[in-house]
Amino acid sequence: MTLSHPKGEFDGSRAVWRSAPGDSHGSRVEVAFVDDLIGLRNGTDPDSPILVFTQDEWEAFVAGAKDGEFDA
Repeated sequence: MTLSHPKGEFDGSRAVWRSAPGDSHGSRVEVAFVDDLIGLRNGTDPDSPILVFTQDEWEAFVAGAKDGEFDA
């Protein structure tokens, strides 16, 4: 399935979804890298909406997570 997105076409049929090991709460986030875009979805519901990031957006997100920007 290809998603038309303002950032480009995210070809879900080519996505190889990965998740972090050690899921302890029954929830899981999955990520897939397809061409220039990164997709993020709810791994417990593969039909859930996919968030699409550019490489720059993804790098900013990961840097913020490492810095604790999203800690409660």
